[in-house]
Amino acid sequence: MNLRDLVYGLYARRVEARLDHTQVPKHIGVILDGNRRWAKASGGTAAQGHQAGADKIKELLGWCSETDVEVVTLWLLSTDNFDRPESELTPLLKIIENTVRDLAADGRWRVHHVGTLDLLPSHTQTVLKEAEQATIGVDGILVNVAVGYGGRQEIADAVRSLLLEHSAKGTSFEDLAEIVSTDLISEHLYTRGQPDPDLVIRTSGEQRLSGFMLWQSAHSEYYFCEVFWPAFRRVDFLRALRDYAARHRRYGG
Repeated sequence: MNLRDLVYGLYARRVEARLDHTQVPKHIGVILDGNRRWAKASGGTAAQGHQAGADKIKELLGWCSETDVEVVTLWLLSTDNFDRPESELTPLLKIIENTVRDLAADGRWRVHHVGTLDLLPSHTQTVLKEAEQATIGVDGILVNVAVGYGGRQEIADAVRSLLLEHSAKGTSFEDLAEIVSTDLISEHLYTRGQPDPDLVIRTSGEQRLSGFMLWQSAHSEYYFCEVFWPAFRRVDFLRALRDYAARHRRYGG
């Protein structure tokens, strides 16, 4: 072990020792940003960057388990990502499929897909469905894998689902207008039944949400980390938790 690793280890333990475990977020959303820039800086390809990012996910989930986080939402592929060249998108989807299979096979986490399945290739849809089914009874962290996800698309899908449900019941337009509420729309989101994210982490230094969980993050705290996702360390995670614990959430008050 070199001096740098020793100092890092001591600092990480110091941060963890000062962490208030009563203030740990129950649901963390993570925008895994910076894979391609990390690869470029390392002299690698985009696919190598995406693979390095995928390899980091289990580490993150391990850290979350250690700190009693209950739900983690990982944004792996946005609806905007479909505009990327096929030469990048095809290997990225393959990496995502392998990652989801690996998470399901591990047996420690319950996998749930959030996003629009119809936008994805049939083989990717199959992998996501099989992972959900295989882990449905797992008593561990709920891991939302956001693949083919867009925040505005989610809200549109929720409203569409609500309308179709009440149309099938024969609810009139006037009656529906009377009962529509934020709670009713929330019941039709991809994450229905789950707590909203307490903390949203974005790596790579970008300070925007890019449409991530637009509805659910209305009262979330945000933490923007300068490092690219593949280089995200345990101490970066602990700093995010420390920063969150130091804030006072007012919920609009």
